[in-house]
Amino acid sequence: MSPAGCPHVNGFKVDNWKQNLRVIYQCFVWSGSAETRKRKAKSCVCHMCGAHLNRLHSCLYCVFFGCFTKKHIHEHAKNKRHNLAIDLLYGGIYCFVCQDYIYDKEMEQIAKEEQRKAWKLQGNFFKMCVGEKYSTWEPTKRELELLRHNPKRRKMTTNCTIGLRGLINLGNTCFMNCIVQALTHTPLLRDFFLSDRHKCEMQSNSCLVCEMSQLFQEFYSGHRSPHIPFRLLHLVWTHARHLAGYEQQDAHEFLIAALDVLHRHCKGDDNGKKANNPNNCNCIIDQIFTGGLQSDVTCQVCHGVSTTIDPFWDISLDLPGSSTPFWPLSPGGDGSTLNGESHLSGATTLTDCLRRFTRPEHLGSGAKIKCSGCHSYQESTKQLTMKKLPIVACFHLKRFEHSAKLRRKIITYVSFPLELDMTPFMASSKENRMNGQYQQSVDVFNDNKYSLFAVVNHQGTLESGHYTTFIRQHMDQWFKCDDAIITKASNKDVLDSEG
Repeated sequence: MSPAGCPHVNGFKVDNWKQNLRVIYQCFVWSGSAETRKRKAKSCVCHMCGAHLNRLHSCLYCVFFGCFTKKHIHEHAKNKRHNLAIDLLYGGIYCFVCQDYIYDKEMEQIAKEEQRKAWKLQGNFFKMCVGEKYSTWEPTKRELELLRHNPKRRKMTTNCTIGLRGLINLGNTCFMNCIVQALTHTPLLRDFFLSDRHKCEMQSNSCLVCEMSQLFQEFYSGHRSPHIPFRLLHLVWTHARHLAGYEQQDAHEFLIAALDVLHRHCKGDDNGKKANNPNNCNCIIDQIFTGGLQSDVTCQVCHGVSTTIDPFWDISLDLPGSSTPFWPLSPGGDGSTLNGESHLSGATTLTDCLRRFTRPEHLGSGAKIKCSGCHSYQESTKQLTMKKLPIVACFHLKRFEHSAKLRRKIITYVSFPLELDMTPFMASSKENRMNGQYQQSVDVFNDNKYSLFAVVNHQGTLESGHYTTFIRQHMDQWFKCDDAIITKASNKDVLDSEG
C-alpha cells in the first residue's frame, strides 16, 4: 500500500456507506447485545465451505462471508470485483487490490465508536471476555492537552542528562536513595513504569507501585532540581516497618523489602496468570529479578541425589576475611584474567566468590540428612548452582558481619567485570566442573552473559557510614549518585570502587 493510503476506499464511500459499515460492526464484529451475538454465531459462516473459523471476513459491498485462510473471500472479491472486506474478529479492513489491511480515518472512527457502544452494552463481562488488556491505547484529555503544549520531541544526545536526578537525604535515608537510583535505571523496569502498564487494585495513596510510577515520571521529566522522596519513604515505613525511623539501615535489606512490597502490590497486574519463573508469578518484579537456585544434596554412601529449586532475587556472597569457613580460595595470583576480571597480586574477584558459592560443601557428621535411598541418616555433600538465571542479576557482597563475638565491616577489595558470564555456575554446566574448578565455555552465542549497569557502595563503618551508587546512563556513560549530588564517573572509578 502506498504511503498516501488505499486509493480504492473512495469507491466504497457512496450513498449510506457509513450506516452500512456501522451495521456490519454492530451485528457481525463487536456484537454488544445478546441478540447480535446469537445472530453472529448463527449466520457468520463461510458461504463456500460452511466453516466458522479460518479468519472469516465479510464483504463490504454485499452479504457474503468467506474464509481468508482458504482464500474463499479472495475468490469472491476477484469474481465480483468487490475489493474491500472486514475481518470479523478484529474489525480490520482488507483491500484485495493493495493486498494489505488498510487505514482510513473515517472508518477507524466508526469502528471505535461502535466498539465503545458494545462495551457499554455488555459492561465488565465483555471487557473480561474480549480483554480490556488488549484494547488500543488512546490519550486522555489531559495527555492531549500536554501533547499540544509540548509538540517538540525530546532528542537523546550524547550529553543528554534525561533520567538523572538527585534525591534529597531525609535523615539517614542514603540506604534508600542508592537503591532507588539503581532501580530507576533498570531498563526493563523503566520501560514498564513509563508505559502505564500497572493497573492498580489498591488505594493509590497506599500502593508502592503507583508511587514508583510517579517516581519514574519525576526522574524522566527533565527537571534538574533534586527530588524529595517523602511519599516513598512514608510508604516504606508503612509496608516495611522494620525499616521505619531515622536510624541507619542496610541498603541490601531495603532492596529485598522494596522488591517484596512491589511484588505484592503488582500481583494483580497479571490477572492471576502463572509464569515459568520459580515464583510462578507473572508480575514485573518476578519477570525481571526472579531466578531459580538449584540445591543438590548427595548421599556419601549410595550417591543418591536429592534436588530442590528455590526462587531468589539476589545472591549473597561470602568474602575472604569473614569467619565463614572455606576461605581462602586460591585466586591464581599470576596476573591472569578470568571472566573479564584481573587477578592482580592475588586480589579476590566476583568470580572467586561465585566459584566458592557453587562448589560442593561437605555437611559433616553433625548435619546428617535422611537419605531416601538408604532410608537412614547419612553424611552428605551439598552444592548450589543456577537452574534459571534472572534477567537482572543482583549480587550482594556480605561486608557486614554480625556474630555473637563481633560486629564489623569486611573491607576486602573484590574486583568485578563490566561483562560477566554465568555459564560456569549453571546447573547445566555442572559436569564441566571438576574439583571446584570449571572449564571455560566456548559458546560464542551465550545467553548467560550480563552487562554491569549499577554498583552500590558503602563508605565508613557499621556505626557510621554512607551509601552511594554508580549507575550507567545511555551511551554507556557512568555517573556517581551521592544523594542530591550527581557527578560524571569513569569506568575505572566504577571498577575500583568497594562494591
